[in-house]
Amino acid sequence: MVDILAFGVHPDDVELGCSGTLLKMKDLGYSFGIVDLTRGELGSRGTAESRKTEAENAAILLGAAFRVNLGMADGFFEINKENILAIASQVRKFKPRVVLANAIHDRHPDHSRAAKLVSDACFYSGLLKIELHDELGNLLAVHRPQSVYHYLQDRNLKADFLVDITPYMDKKIESILAFETQFNASESDTIQTPISSKLFFEFLYAKARAYGRDINVDYAEGFTVERSPGVPDIMQLL
Repeated sequence: MVDILAFGVHPDDVELGCSGTLLKMKDLGYSFGIVDLTRGELGSRGTAESRKTEAENAAILLGAAFRVNLGMADGFFEINKENILAIASQVRKFKPRVVLANAIHDRHPDHSRAAKLVSDACFYSGLLKIELHDELGNLLAVHRPQSVYHYLQDRNLKADFLVDITPYMDKKIESILAFETQFNASESDTIQTPISSKLFFEFLYAKARAYGRDINVDYAEGFTVERSPGVPDIMQLL
């Protein structure tokens, strides 16, 4: 069981979108795990095998309780019964209070599709008449997370809430750089992508700084919500 279950359609999505928040939550005493839907095998750089190793290294850097890959088809996974139940099984197995998922609208079409897939699966995970079993055949108890939040990725969407990650920004970047085949390519590399140059990291810092400005901190990560969250103490809002 974990407090937070962070889903990413590609290995490195979680690092890019919400790793600062996960680092902060861990320091506050909460546990988290990561579930990657695909192996990222369609990426222009690297391979499914190299990204698996990189994902494992990043999970160690972040202090994740575990990292699971569901092996869905990168680029061509569908919102169907099989995939919904695969995700719902993870939700029932680890029983998170909060689920973090991809952005609801983004440059990469996989992101928004995964956002809906994970959200739907969290709902179906709470239905009594759907029976799911773990790897040993044991019946998994029904569970629905308290909340599903979507981290912001490439598009500069308006955030519904922001998390101050100022003390964790450098560690966030370190976790991203664990994906050596994807980022920070040299100019001599024959394959260049929108995320492979050093300029991309300038974008990441600028994006976090722009969100941070709204709450008067150096760096922040943004999230959107599916339902309005309740605030227990308005005096604690930044």
